[in-house]
Amino acid sequence: MAARTKARKRAFQILFEADQRGAAPRTVMADWIRLARTDDRQPPVTEYTMRLVEGYEDHAARVDELIATYAVGWTMDRMPAVDRNVLRLGAYELLWEDDIPDAVVLDEAVQLVKEFSTDESPSFVNGLLARLKELKPTLRTQ
Repeated sequence: MAARTKARKRAFQILFEADQRGAAPRTVMADWIRLARTDDRQPPVTEYTMRLVEGYEDHAARVDELIATYAVGWTMDRMPAVDRNVLRLGAYELLWEDDIPDAVVLDEAVQLVKEFSTDESPSFVNGLLARLKELKPTLRTQ
């Protein structure tokens, strides 16, 4: 598995745990970093994982607003927690990480929900992120 793929998976896991615990993503990430120092079984938190988690948290209000706006028929609370957090990660990376091709962001998000969510999730996540990709030039100016 490629390094950035692993980093995204770790970032997703941190966002998911933060969502479930009602904690700040940076707090959960700090817990993971502390645990990785003492437990060899704990996966490392790489620089790119930190960049994704911190980037999402810095833009969380806007990311969640965009997801809620463009997820037709779905509220944030009604979405499966996996989908919600993969969308958060994907939307952040799509809109604020310019060095990653958009197609890679969409593909990686779909792969995460294929692994961790429902059979309907890949098409839902792909459709919503594709819509954000289409609107990206206008969304970034707001």
